[in-house]
Amino acid sequence: MKDQRKTEIKVGVTFLLAIIIFLWVLGWAKNWSFNSNRKEISVEFSSVAGLEVNDPVTINGVRKGYVEDIIINGSKVITLLNLPSDIIIKEDAKFSVMMLDLMGGKKVEVNPGASINELDYKKLQQGNYEGDIASAMSMLGSVQNDLVDVIKEVKISITALNKTITDEKFTSDLKTSVANLSKLTDNLNRLVINNKDELNQLLKSGNELTKNVNGFLETNRDTLTLTINSVHDVLKTSKEVLIKINDFMDKTNTNQNNLGKLLNDSGLMNDLKATIQQAKDLTKILIDQLKSKGVEVNAHIF
Repeated sequence: MKDQRKTEIKVGVTFLLAIIIFLWVLGWAKNWSFNSNRKEISVEFSSVAGLEVNDPVTINGVRKGYVEDIIINGSKVITLLNLPSDIIIKEDAKFSVMMLDLMGGKKVEVNPGASINELDYKKLQQGNYEGDIASAMSMLGSVQNDLVDVIKEVKISITALNKTITDEKFTSDLKTSVANLSKLTDNLNRLVINNKDELNQLLKSGNELTKNVNGFLETNRDTLTLTINSVHDVLKTSKEVLIKINDFMDKTNTNQNNLGKLLNDSGLMNDLKATIQQAKDLTKILIDQLKSKGVEVNAHIF
């Protein structure tokens, strides 16, 4: 009877432990927690690519929370992340949907950030979808036709290249060109070797010329500076003279000086024309008198 009692107690304890372990494993799988003081963060994604409720949330790769809810909001998806209260997230944190494993599982990866200020947990955060194998395959399918066309073009190019390379005339011309290039290189080497002394002398002469020019510039720096300044002064003076001449011409054309007034005075010009005409008439009379009887002078003195 006593042994039976011990057996019943062992069975009861074993069953109780089994229930506790089962509940613990179930709670871990379902992300159950007895701690009500947890943090909830709402993150908006353009796509979550198969992310489901209770999928893990990792902080720098370490599992710390889970996806509590997923809500479709128009063209966006809002996920509610549940994290322990001791996790500190900064305002520059980054949220990304990533692959959990090769079997296609998903997770939300959180980079907690390094800012001084803590995240406003009531504010809707923006997340990124990093893509996965399925997305890559889908993208590959969208460019499948283009990829086939590219492969065909590459095949055509390789075929044409093979025909060109296997062409005897092209091969012969290529060999001839290479041989000529080799001869040219050899001739250039011989030219350099045969004229090494002359080239060295030419380089030395160039160096000496450079030194002499530098010495001349250094020796006559003050004179050159004075000459340049003098030329600058002459140019400046010439510019001033030209400005004055232009100003004088402008004033002459607009009758703003005496010369302009004289040149553009119609009365003066008429008087001058009359004087010239009278001089012509007087000259004609004198010439006629000289040709006939001489100059007759009738002077009446009062």
